[in-house]
Amino acid sequence: MSAPTRRGAEPQGGAPVKTRERVRGVAEERRARAGERLLACEGLFHLYMLEGREVVALQGVDFGVDWCEMVALLGPSGSGKSTMLAILGGLERPSAGRVLLDGIDVARLSEAQLTMLRRRRLGFVWQGAARNLLPHASAWENLDLPMSLAGLPAGRRRRRAEVLLEAVDLGAQRAKPIRALSGGEQQRLAVAVALANNPPLLLADEPTSQLDRANVRRVVELLKEARDDLGTTVVVVTHDAEVAAAMDRTVTIRDGRVSAEGRGGAEYAVVGPTGSLHLPAHALDVLPPGARVAVEVEGDRVVLKPTNGGGSGGLMPSPPEDGESEPGPGGERS
Repeated sequence: MSAPTRRGAEPQGGAPVKTRERVRGVAEERRARAGERLLACEGLFHLYMLEGREVVALQGVDFGVDWCEMVALLGPSGSGKSTMLAILGGLERPSAGRVLLDGIDVARLSEAQLTMLRRRRLGFVWQGAARNLLPHASAWENLDLPMSLAGLPAGRRRRRAEVLLEAVDLGAQRAKPIRALSGGEQQRLAVAVALANNPPLLLADEPTSQLDRANVRRVVELLKEARDDLGTTVVVVTHDAEVAAAMDRTVTIRDGRVSAEGRGGAEYAVVGPTGSLHLPAHALDVLPPGARVAVEVEGDRVVLKPTNGGGSGGLMPSPPEDGESEPGPGGERS
């Protein structure tokens, strides 16, 4: 993500130029790894207690994201999307399974190591400004804080903040407190803060849910610019079709499992580790819940054929044999 420069004009000062050159070098290294796995979940389970009951949020999730890829996590509320994002970011530990970030087993890190990992290698954008920004600090101060915590020297922090503020169109608002910014400006600043330390992975949980359509499009543009200009890998939880369509790939979570993946406008069902399969909504018109099917393998195809009977587990009666009548009111057949 580079700050815009007027055509024919040289950037003012040498320091911002050095910052851009350093960022470009990092981006080239990341792009050279495109197609390699950056993030991987292996057999991920997560359980938590709710009102004295054990709730299974994730059930054996296998999921991966490559360097420089943009992925949207989709699914109904309560399906496990936000839980998975929190585990990917080291904010929660899985009950079982592994999360590997560039080969690092995140779940095995100590709290101090996790803190350092989040500061240097992860960026977060949350749904509301209250979770993203310090309300009484200025835009500049919000950008400076994560870099200061990561130990960057003052001069480098200043140059980096200048570049990022210009990139998100907030150069003129740098001294304003957060409460003086509009909702769209706050969320653009949140993206800049998440990118302050130039992390390889940006995680965003419903970053556009409270924005109008113009600001939704601008935030999506910023996420794409982060990938294109910085080599940032982006994972977004969203219910917004426009945001999902802008990603390289979609992954749908249902009932704590990966049920489908989408690429190029096509959606594919994903077979679970135990052979389970979530059918898309339009297939349920033919195979409603509880239907019985014959599973047949025909060469390289697997065919699901509805049987004449309905129901599951004997909840509905089997169809009568040829020549046998339906049972009467007393349950007897004539």
